[in-house]
Amino acid sequence: MKSQDIRKQFLDFFKDRGHLIVPSAPIVTKDDPTLMFNNSGMAQFKEFFLGNGTPKSKRIADTQKCLRVSGKHNDLEEVGIDTYHHTMFEMLGNWSFGDYFKKEAIHWAWELLTEVYKIDKDILYVTIFEGNKEDNLPMDQEAYDIWKELISEDRILMGNKKDNFWEMGDQGPCGPCSEIHVDIRSAEEKAQKAGRELVNADHPQVVEIWNNVFMEFNRKADGSLEKLPAQHVDTGMGFERLCMVLQGVQSNYDTDVFTPLINKIENLTGKKYTIKAANDKDEKLNIAIRVIADHVRAVAFAIADGQLPSNNGAGYVIRRILRRAIRYAFTFLDKKEPFIFELVDTLSSQMGEFFPEIKSQKILVQNVIREEETSFLRTLDQGLQLLENVIASTEGKVVSGQKAFELYDTFGFPIDLTALILREKGYSLDEAGFEAAMQEQKSRSRAASEVSTADWTILTEGNTETFVGYDQLVNEVKVTRYRKVDSKKDGTIYQIVLNNTPFYPEGGGQVGDKGKLVSANETIEVIDTKKENNLILHITKKLPENINSTFTAQVNEKLRNDSASNHSATHLLHQALRSVLGTHVEQKGSLVSPNYLRFDFSHFSKVTDEELKQVEDFVNARIQEHLPLIERRSIPFQQAIDEGAMALFGEKYGDNVRAIKFGESMELCGGIHVKNTADIWYFKIVSESAVAAGIRRIEAITNEAVKEYFASQENALSEIKAALKNPQDTLKAVASLQDENAKLKKQLEALLKDKAKNLKGELAAEIQEINGVKFLAKQVDLDAAGAKDLIYELGNLGNNLFILLATVQDDKPMLSCYISKELVAEKGLNAGQVVRELGKHIQGGGGGQPFFATAGGKNVNGINDALAAAVDFIK
Repeated sequence: MKSQDIRKQFLDFFKDRGHLIVPSAPIVTKDDPTLMFNNSGMAQFKEFFLGNGTPKSKRIADTQKCLRVSGKHNDLEEVGIDTYHHTMFEMLGNWSFGDYFKKEAIHWAWELLTEVYKIDKDILYVTIFEGNKEDNLPMDQEAYDIWKELISEDRILMGNKKDNFWEMGDQGPCGPCSEIHVDIRSAEEKAQKAGRELVNADHPQVVEIWNNVFMEFNRKADGSLEKLPAQHVDTGMGFERLCMVLQGVQSNYDTDVFTPLINKIENLTGKKYTIKAANDKDEKLNIAIRVIADHVRAVAFAIADGQLPSNNGAGYVIRRILRRAIRYAFTFLDKKEPFIFELVDTLSSQMGEFFPEIKSQKILVQNVIREEETSFLRTLDQGLQLLENVIASTEGKVVSGQKAFELYDTFGFPIDLTALILREKGYSLDEAGFEAAMQEQKSRSRAASEVSTADWTILTEGNTETFVGYDQLVNEVKVTRYRKVDSKKDGTIYQIVLNNTPFYPEGGGQVGDKGKLVSANETIEVIDTKKENNLILHITKKLPENINSTFTAQVNEKLRNDSASNHSATHLLHQALRSVLGTHVEQKGSLVSPNYLRFDFSHFSKVTDEELKQVEDFVNARIQEHLPLIERRSIPFQQAIDEGAMALFGEKYGDNVRAIKFGESMELCGGIHVKNTADIWYFKIVSESAVAAGIRRIEAITNEAVKEYFASQENALSEIKAALKNPQDTLKAVASLQDENAKLKKQLEALLKDKAKNLKGELAAEIQEINGVKFLAKQVDLDAAGAKDLIYELGNLGNNLFILLATVQDDKPMLSCYISKELVAEKGLNAGQVVRELGKHIQGGGGGQPFFATAGGKNVNGINDALAAAVDFIK
């Protein structure tokens, strides 16, 4: 069976049994602060398990794109080494929200596997929860009794809490689970050892294929369990592993999920992937090809869903995955130029039918990956140079783990590549030192992000909360639940949920509202508003003394209006960019705050000044037209699209959506907007820049911020006029000043050249011979360019020259070092290494070529020490 057919049969099977088939949520989470990525099939349904929302159907089935490379579930270092771990994988799942339970889930799983997919019952084993004394939980007798109707009892195995009790996290819904494992070993191997002995033992051919989780409990902050008000089923079947079984192969990578990618890698690299490696070299090559085939899927889908590589958060995780793939290609496939981006075509052809985002975003994904490859390959080259310097400064044959960690942490140079190069050069790495430095950093990072969350104190049962903030900024409210959160970063805060609220929670790029809760006796500041699992959380630094009081919720009107102005301007900006630059422009991210707006969009080149002016004029024309807000609070999604509304990529929309229209601009949006474009007052772009390959960023301001901007520009112009003695024509006066400055600069350059020539004679007389080297170290009264000219003039005086000149310009010291080619070739001297070492005396550093290099610094008083150190070095 082809993988597309396997996926379709799963969904059709559950559709026939009353399940609503829903699309995969984006791989990048947008509204769950506890997760960077969707790491399991149930992630998009958390609010239903928690009782904070109502699903469209009590029975749902889907296939979910998952990514397990951070936090509790992190398989990254296993990927490629074995044949069954992945960064991105598909999780086929069927869900029951308070509907069917263990009997139906188990019977349907067995029917699908053995009757539809025709898997031999004799290669299947199942596990059930054996119970746990600590949690006072008995063995899952109900699951056992159901299974023994379907399978012989010697194939029903007991599983411990680690393997057979599934938990969402440290707190939250949980319950026993029943796993189905498959044994695809050869008959000979099975005869030697029973499959039951290899279940959950990390054997590559005896693997878990499906997990049926029976959510019955809620784990509280103190570790105790309480019964959930309703029982749920949460199942997950690894799509890639299922394909392995049904296609009769021994590895996920031998299925048609991966073989098209592997074939393309072979074509692009000229290397051959072998199902069974004959030697260590072939196995390393196999691992590299598996890593690349796996990682390009994860990176491509993350970018398609809106997560660009960056230096922090989720973006850093994506960058790290891609760099791991590039590094394997660099080391084991001898690829020194970008090629991974070329795999996106294959991926798009293979998966685009079921996941259309990989087709629609293909060009962007290719551009971003190619740019990242180019950049990291440069980093690898720099890292090789830096590693050479580390080796040169190492006494003995063991390189410091701390130095290797600096290369890894600061420059992204992979530690395994460092170790490989050191071995080739006859050095070894202090691995314990590296590990210690790594653990120290992880401890700091973990401590900084540690969060402990208390249980909710629930004052009102059920979830009756409503958002009224589209219509009012002040409202009478009651607290329905609250909890305390302690973190190293924010200290102690409280999350308060209200029965109804005018506070807009952070979402859709717009920051959360601030304001206050006022009762007869006290005022509580709301410092932020967020949304988590369908609850609107009002963040405060303290709890009300009387939590049961009636409060008046008051949103900070000034901040709200400024955010609304910027949000509406963002929609007009999107329309303007598509009008001026072309309809290829798509929003790729945004930030709407009271102070400014930021808008990321797809475009292949820098936006010119003329184009930016056209964009600005377009938006301001819409403001001048006084366009009223036309808001549709609840319109069917497809109807909104048919009427011309723009849906943003990477967002998950419900059946009914909110549409915002100003004139011809119409977008799906849940944010806060002005009632009329006239309220924006004026729109001003303050910057345009690149974010990544094919992604540009505009930052802009509106309303009060523009008034402040114009006032500051006017003040600056007044100060310039005053400095120029209030000329009638300021522009003409500045041009005249520039002309005069250019003439003086030329005169100064000529004088400095003359000075350098005169100095040449003086300094030539000061050159002394030390240990066969003609040596000079001196501070001169020249700028850096003059010192360079002088040093080359002195270099013409003969052989075996070592010259170090120090200069000071604008209170910043600089060292310039010249070493003649004989000393470089015969004595192994290197000007770059010399200035890096001497630069420490002036609190700086630098580099260059072996015969000429410079180092800049901050400490002028260190010049004499640097010159003296040069003398000591030559001696």
